[in-house]
Amino acid sequence: MHPILVFDLDGTLADTMLDLIPVLNRVTAAEGLEAIPIADVGHVVGHGARAMIERAFAYHKRDLDKAVHDRLFDRFLIDYEENIAVNTVIFEGVMNVLDSLETQGWRFAVCTNKPEKLAVKLLQELGVAQRFASVTGGDTYAWRKPDPRHLTGTIAKAGGDPARAVMIGDSRTDIDTARAAGIPVVAVDFGYTDVPVRDLGPDRIISHFSELPEAIKGFFPT
Repeated sequence: MHPILVFDLDGTLADTMLDLIPVLNRVTAAEGLEAIPIADVGHVVGHGARAMIERAFAYHKRDLDKAVHDRLFDRFLIDYEENIAVNTVIFEGVMNVLDSLETQGWRFAVCTNKPEKLAVKLLQELGVAQRFASVTGGDTYAWRKPDPRHLTGTIAKAGGDPARAVMIGDSRTDIDTARAAGIPVVAVDFGYTDVPVRDLGPDRIISHFSELPEAIKGFFPT
């Protein structure tokens, strides 16, 4: 059976905050909030739209009730779907490493808490959807990361075996998910996290995708 690499999406495969934060600022402007700088919200991008909206209101020291939160979340999803790949880019080195590892027999999947429809749309817009044997989102199953069943379900959907899988992520959520599933995890140190990944105990850390082939050596016989 082919070994499989399972990637998180936001902050791991793609620099999505280049579109997510402009969407956030547009939808919160309707509530009178000024734009929040990337430096002040970027670390929570990986936690999803609701967390980003909460951060914007906290930044401006504004209360956020549930009705407003729900309304802005709905608007966020509509705006984001329409503007999902305006500025978003795949991180440097991703395509080269996928090409190289594919020749060595690896398969690839995406396991993200982004809604599945939006994850698939983004990968299609970026021209890479066909590279992944499965793409699952936060709404694909009744559970989502850090529940390990999200990760193992993604692997199964791709025709893989958890005993021959590696998770690639950028945050505590990814690392905790992999740990709970008993799957090795490599963290990128350039993603979206409020805690440095070196403090979260991944098996290995990379600073560029060119380092990935070396980082995954030795986890299991290929």
